Amino acid sequence: MMKNIQLGDAEAQFANLVWEHEPVTSTQLVTLAAQALGWKKSTTYTVLRRLCEKNLMKNEDAVVTSCVSKSEYLADQSRQFVEEHFGGSIPMFLVSFREKQDLSEEDWALLRRMVEEHEVK
Repeated sequence: MMKNIQLGDAEAQFANLVWEHEPVTSTQLVTLAAQALGWKKSTTYTVLRRLCEKNLMKNEDAVVTSCVSKSEYLADQSRQFVEEHFGGSIPMFLVSFREKQDLSEEDWALLRRMVEEHEVK
C-alpha cells in the first residue's frame, strides 16, 4: 500500500498536468502550468519540488514523471475517505448513496454485477 499522500487543490491540478502529459520536460511543464494554471516558472518549480518530496513525482535529468499513477492515487484517496468517514465499510459507503437515491438503477445493477464477478474469481 502506498503512503497516504495529501494534496492541496493547486498540487492536485499540477499533478493532473503531469499525469496527462508525462513524461514531460521541466521546460514543457513550465509552459503547460503557465497556460493551464496561470503560474510563473518559480511557482511551477516550487510545487514540483513539493510533489517530489511527497514521492508522487520525480524530476530526473529535467524529465518529470510520476512515481504514483493517477489511478493509484485516486484509489488511495478513496480508501482513505471510506476509512475516515465510514469506518472502512464499503457497504456503509454505498448505503449512504442509496439513502439519497444518488445512484441510478443502472449504477446499482453494475455494482451487483461487479460483486458477482468478484465472487466468482
